[in-house]
Order: sequence, then C-alpha cells, then structure tokens
Amino acid sequence: MDAPRFDKSRLPSRHVTEGPERAPHRSYLYAMGLSEAEIHQPLIGVATCWNEAAPCNIALNRQAQSVKMGVKSAFGTPREFTTITVTDGIAMGHEGMRSSLVSREASADTVELTMRGHCYDALVGLAGCDKSLPGMMMAMVRLNVPSVFIYGGSILPGRYEGRDVTVQDVFEAVGQHQAGNMSTCELEKLEAVACPSAGACGGQFTANTMACVSEAIGLALPNSAGAPAPYESRDQYSEASGRAAMRLLERNIRARDIVTRESLENAARVVACTGGSTNAGLHLPAIAHEAGIEFFLDDVCAIFRDTPYFVDLKPGGAYVAKDLYEAGGVPVVMKELRKAGLIHEDCMTATGRSIGEEIDRVSREADGRVIYPVAAPISETGGVVGLKGNLAPQGAIVKVAGMTEDQLRFSGPARVFECEEDAFAAVQARSYAEGEVIVIRNEGPAGGPGMREMLATTAALSGQGMGKKVALIADGRFSGATRGFCVGHVGPEAAHCGPIALVRDGDIITLDAIAGTISVDVDAAEMEVRKAAWAGPRPTIYASGALWKYAQTVGETHKGAVTHPGGGAERHAYADL
Repeated sequence: MDAPRFDKSRLPSRHVTEGPERAPHRSYLYAMGLSEAEIHQPLIGVATCWNEAAPCNIALNRQAQSVKMGVKSAFGTPREFTTITVTDGIAMGHEGMRSSLVSREASADTVELTMRGHCYDALVGLAGCDKSLPGMMMAMVRLNVPSVFIYGGSILPGRYEGRDVTVQDVFEAVGQHQAGNMSTCELEKLEAVACPSAGACGGQFTANTMACVSEAIGLALPNSAGAPAPYESRDQYSEASGRAAMRLLERNIRARDIVTRESLENAARVVACTGGSTNAGLHLPAIAHEAGIEFFLDDVCAIFRDTPYFVDLKPGGAYVAKDLYEAGGVPVVMKELRKAGLIHEDCMTATGRSIGEEIDRVSREADGRVIYPVAAPISETGGVVGLKGNLAPQGAIVKVAGMTEDQLRFSGPARVFECEEDAFAAVQARSYAEGEVIVIRNEGPAGGPGMREMLATTAALSGQGMGKKVALIADGRFSGATRGFCVGHVGPEAAHCGPIALVRDGDIITLDAIAGTISVDVDAAEMEVRKAAWAGPRPTIYASGALWKYAQTVGETHKGAVTHPGGGAERHAYADL
C-alpha cells in the first residue's frame, strides 16, 4: 500500500512537527521512540475512557492498541491518551451519582484540551459507559476534525436459575429482598453471576442506546457497536476504525460533515424503535449543540412520536445487546426503518459512504424475534415518549417500551419528596400508597447538582411489585434500565422554580403517554400564589469544586444540560488554525 499524500502545511500537527523552530518539540517525540518518518506523518489522537472503575471500561485499553495498528497501517502516527468516565452502575443510589452527568462535560472538555494542546489532526474515540459515549462524540463535533467513534462493547448476559440476567435484575432484587421475597443467600448468588465479563450493561440502557446512536448518526463504522466486549472480533472493528480515520483525513471529511440535523433525526429514530434510554433525550441535543444545531427535547420527542417500536430489548423487552448483534445489529434496524421511509439516506458516515449506500450493502432481514419487521411492529409509537403540560412547560420524557396500552395513563395524588434519599427511604419503609404519583424534586442539573439517575428507587419499587401501581416523576434522570411509569427531565427544574417546585402532597397529577401530556390539577392563579411564597432553591452541600462550577454554568435540561455556548458562537475552526 502506498502512503497517502498529506499536506502537513494545512494540518494542526504542523505546529508541533514542521520547521527548524519545532526542533524542541520533535526532540520530545524522538524521546518516545518515534522515527523521523512517523514524526512527519499525521498525528492521530486515540482517546479512551479506560479505567478500573467498572467492567464497561476495562477492555478499552486492549481495543485501543488495535486502533493504533489500523492508524499505522494507513501511514498515520497514533497518539494514545485517556480521559475520565464515571460509571453509573457504581455511582448509582448515593452522592457519587452527582458526578455522572458532569463527567460527560469533563470527558468532552479534556479530549478537546488534549487534542488542542498537542495539535492532533484526527480523532478515534473509544468509550464504554453511559456518559462517556456522548462526551466523546461531543468532543468530536466540537473540534470538527475527521473522527471515528468506537464503542467498547456490551457485557455478556449472566445466567441465574436457567435464565439470562443483567445488573437490572440485581437492582430489582434489592427491592425483592427488602419485601421479603428473596433471601440474602439468593441475592448474593445473583450478584455473583449477573455480570460475567467485561463490557457495558447488556440491555438497551444508556450505553447501548448511545452505541446504537453512534452508528445511526454516522460517527461509527456499521455494526461496530454490536459485538460484546469479550469478542476478539472487536479488535477487527477497532483496527478498521483506525484506518477509517486516516481515510477521512485524506478526504477532509470532518465530524460536522457527518453530524447534521438529518443524521440526528436518524439517530432519534433508532433510539425510538429500539426502546432506548430516555437519556438520549438529553444527549442528542447536547451533541447537536456542539455543531450549532438547535435540536431540543421537543424535536427528539417529535421523532419518537411517529416512529414504530420494533426491536425487543430489555428492560421493556426480552433480549440484550448480544442478541441484537446476532440478529444483524443496527444495520438491519436501519434497513427496516428505510422500508418505512424513516431514514435520511444521504447522510455521510465514517466509511466515506452515505447511510443509504451502507444500507444497500446489508443482506440480512429482520428475524421476527429480536428485530420485528417494521410493517408488524411491537407498537406503532416509539418506545420513548415526550410529555408536556402545566407541570412541565419545557417538557419531560418517559420510557414506555414494554408497557401495555392500559398502563400508559396514570392519575393520582402527589407524594412529594425533596430529594432521592427521602424517596428511597420511604420506598424501603413502604410508607407510600398504591395509586400515588411519587414526586422527586431538587435533582435537576443545577439543583442537584448533577441530575442524578433514580434507578435504586425505581428498581426497589419494581422489586416490591409496585412498579405498575405507582407513578414517579422527577426533575432528575432515570437509568436506561428503569421500567414503569417513570417520568424524568421535568423542566424547568425545581431550582429554577419550575412548577415541580410548587407541587404539594395531595395535588392530583395526571400523566398520559398517549396524548403526551403531564398536568397537575392546580389552577394558574394558585400556582402564582405558591410561586410568590417560594423560598428559593434548596441549598446543597456543594459550595466549591467541580459540582459547584457545573451548577453555575449548566443550562436547561430540554436543551441538553450543556455548559458552554456551543458551535453557534464559534469564531474559529480548530482544524484550520
């Protein structure tokens, strides 16, 4: 293979490698064993979120070595670096969860700073857990360099008493244990086998949802998201991703050539039809923001509303990411969406071909078990639904995958809690009643701070057999593993004196996922009286540090809870400096 020609005079790395004045810089590169030829090749950032916090990230280091081989084979010089990630499964249910969404911004910021500081020409980003996936994609779009995303892969399902299990089953088992329906011995046996390998949570929770997004939006190679983390085939996808980054650089195809309004709509379609995580309603607007595209929660939910749900994945369905991969993965899902005229086919992808051209290459069809034909879906409406009304003027979101039609409406008296801990304690003590709407407030991006997920509480409810007998609303988030009528992202949040701050015990709240409404039976005049008497945001213990800083800068939930002005305010392009 002949080396492709790159004009270094137009690449960022020229500031580090070219000309007599860069001799000191080159001496550092020689110190790391680079040859003269490697120094004068394009420098490609290979960013991973590797750490030893959780199984989601533990395989990323190995896969990064394959990416580097791919870059080298195409005459690029890979430069590996790491960024942080906070794993929700470990952070869940305690103060650590406040760091989760904040870590999305930290991941994006630190990748940006590393790329800028060392003048890398293109980026291959590997991520494995929840917020690190959108964080890495946000950095790619923010920098607008040739970029390829690769997911670290999902965990294999565990086996317990002859059935597949995931960490969701363990969270729900805590509720069963508290209710006296599971012994301590049984719980310990389950926890020991539920997570048997490296990889991110196996259901269509946030990590796998955003992995599907990476393919649908075009930043990842087709089918690269599917193979579980332990599969050696992941290394082949990684090597191919390294080569793909070099091809994009040669053709000057940048991240914003790929991430457009149309590709964001494609991604939202895939979230809807797979019953993906409600967190996509936060992350898609944030990715769009990096490109200066206004694509807010309302826009995402409009796509959800007219997209059929036809991929049967946990938590609402029966199967896990490994099963989707074996059924043909995201390419087959997108092929079905195209049959219904629901895909923008002209969108560019990391292969250098359009989505339509990639779908043309897919020979497999829906298996009718994991992937239903789009003409015979599980339901006509997507697995995620947006709600709006006098309780959430800026919108809210609920995952309805797996819920029956009679479960899509709920009305009952409010039971208000000022934070997640208070709600969880009430659930543990079973001091709540069937038919109530549990309200958890002061958990928004600014008010939390950090917009915690509430899986511990919702899983405990499900484990107690009450998941369908109560509803729950919050200005915080819900895990992709949440099931039941659990409405998150209620905006404006309580810290900004949204209506959720003014709800009182006993107010009748009505939720309707068919009509897309969320309302409280309190007239506007009474709400104004309550607003005048509002005592202000609930004080938090975070008066300094990263969480304090985040609370000062974070924006509204329906716009993605972002912390800077975004692509629309840019005055330069990094790659052209």
